[in-house]
Amino acid sequence: MFIRKSEDRGHANHGWLQSQHTFSFADYYDPRFMGFGSLRVINEDYIDAANGFGAHPHQNMEIITYVVAGSLTHKDSMGNEAVVKPGEVQRMSAGTGVVHSEKNGSETENVHLFQIWILPEKQGINPSYGQKDFSKALAENKLTLVVSKDGRDGSISMNQDGDMFVARLKSKEDLSFAVKPGRDVWVQVVKGELETPAGVIRKGDALAVDDTTTVNLKSHSETELIIFDLKK
Repeated sequence: MFIRKSEDRGHANHGWLQSQHTFSFADYYDPRFMGFGSLRVINEDYIDAANGFGAHPHQNMEIITYVVAGSLTHKDSMGNEAVVKPGEVQRMSAGTGVVHSEKNGSETENVHLFQIWILPEKQGINPSYGQKDFSKALAENKLTLVVSKDGRDGSISMNQDGDMFVARLKSKEDLSFAVKPGRDVWVQVVKGELETPAGVIRKGDALAVDDTTTVNLKSHSETELIIFDLKK
């Protein structure tokens, strides 16, 4: 196991956008952090009110958006128009090519989000889109599967052998996550504080897990985290 500290991430300041890069992205390059298995990008973005990304293209990438606060307005060349809010997850399979824009539609509130890129299992697929509100499941369950290869248990499907879970823990709550053979796990803290076998991790920190059978976590406060379970 190793801990990826928040303050060690790459940082980009574009005025209207503050972004923290867990892995090498755009002008931030670190050969030690090019990704984690098929997990290629985790960007934590803060977008100012009435700002955002204009229309731009993507190809051959599974792009997942998880909004923490505020809301994000999405439009794409497939004809999708949607607003992504906290508790919702959006997945866009760029495949052979798609153009999209992402804007903060609020005139007064910033939006805080995680954008995640996962390398696809196959290239050249038809672009597709999925979005779902998991608010009810997140309120009822300690751990909720939100994205998977097969779309099981009500999750959104994607073109890669990987699972994305969201966990919301109360203070001093335990969570044990089983790691199956041939899998790696990445734990990303969205907010709060966690005790892990490798030490305490806090907002923006992450824990990488390899060749371990179980990850035992304990929250020090109300904590939200994303867990990626990925094929090696």
